[in-house]
Amino acid sequence: MPYLARLLLLGLLTACVATPAGAAPRLYVFDCGRITLTDVSAFGLSNTETAVRELFVPCYLIENEGRRLLWDAGLPLGLAGQGTQSGASGMGLHYTRSLLEQLEDLTLTPQDIDFLAFSHFHFDHVGAAEAFPTATLLISPQEWEAAFLHADENPIFDKSLYENLENSNKRLIDPRHDVFGDGSVEIVAAPGHTPGHQVLLLRLENTGTVVLSGDLYHFEFSRTHRRVPIFNTDPAQTLASMQKIETLIEAEGAQLWIEHNQALADKLEKAPAFYD
Repeated sequence: MPYLARLLLLGLLTACVATPAGAAPRLYVFDCGRITLTDVSAFGLSNTETAVRELFVPCYLIENEGRRLLWDAGLPLGLAGQGTQSGASGMGLHYTRSLLEQLEDLTLTPQDIDFLAFSHFHFDHVGAAEAFPTATLLISPQEWEAAFLHADENPIFDKSLYENLENSNKRLIDPRHDVFGDGSVEIVAAPGHTPGHQVLLLRLENTGTVVLSGDLYHFEFSRTHRRVPIFNTDPAQTLASMQKIETLIEAEGAQLWIEHNQALADKLEKAPAFYD
């Protein structure tokens, strides 16, 4: 074989070995509702410190080499298509099209979801949880205990939305969990908002590295000034998690997507478009 041809072949083989399978996931963003607030003081802010009164409620699908992770599951499915409904503390809850309908736009059914993970178990993140009974639940031991053994002690938890997951396939995960085994998507513990709160780190080929915040922050002001909601389970732990994730973001050169940020959501492409 000529020398140049051998070099080209060696380069091709090296590239194949150096590029891990499944290292280029796709991220889909779904609109899974909106929450309208009249008062933001429960979030550790005064009502004069931010004009934001509307929170986006997202769901995300991550697809990698034919395997799929659903991250967060939005408002309760029963709200979809019902117009604006009243929630606790004067909240307005609005959900136009259910997550299941939006998955159908991708010709997907709940049975096509392999893994199910939630940033935490507050009602606006687990609304479609029970629609995915065949998926493997990825959950920290701390959040498992809080959600299934002590839900009554956590007033924003609504066990009726997810109680059937108690006997589903589950995997109790470590504080840093590699979802697909190739380093492209990691669940990272960030407790404090709830006992087992976590964020999602995605390494996307074209978009770059993205961290999905869960409820580490609800507002940009909260991030800038490190404000802690009064309903968080552990304020000191929350502040430590904020520092931990900010250090991770800097080390990774990542973007932080504050999940509830409506202004950000308005700029994002929604499914069936995707980020890769």
